[in-house]
Amino acid sequence: MAQSAMFAGLVFDQVGQPVEVTWVGANACYVVDEEGFKRHIDAARVDRQVLHFIRQQVEGHRDLAVGTMLEALGRDDLFTKVALESTIDHIEENVGQSIPEEARQWLGMLGFRIVVDDQGTVVDIQMPSTAVEEE
Repeated sequence: MAQSAMFAGLVFDQVGQPVEVTWVGANACYVVDEEGFKRHIDAARVDRQVLHFIRQQVEGHRDLAVGTMLEALGRDDLFTKVALESTIDHIEENVGQSIPEEARQWLGMLGFRIVVDDQGTVVDIQMPSTAVEEE
């Protein structure tokens, strides 16, 4: 159970409607509206699926991802590299952490969307793509 919904504003149902976020006690839930019936889905369940997907994407290009992050940080030392790789290895443990509102808005503007079914299974993740020009 999570106290925040990491991807609030980025989760949609299968008909393209944005999914609300609410709390049941201290636990954050995404709310899928099924023709008036509001199904509450544990936010941690959805967020964990998304983080797992992101980790799989990064694993396919781990060296490039770590190198890019090191460059963006302006660092190229062993300790920073190890810290970044550890972050990738344990990304799914971040469920429940909040992502700043500005970052979520930026992701939304870039086209990042998560589509869930009425049971909370992630059925699609739309990620922004960038074209890489070959020299």
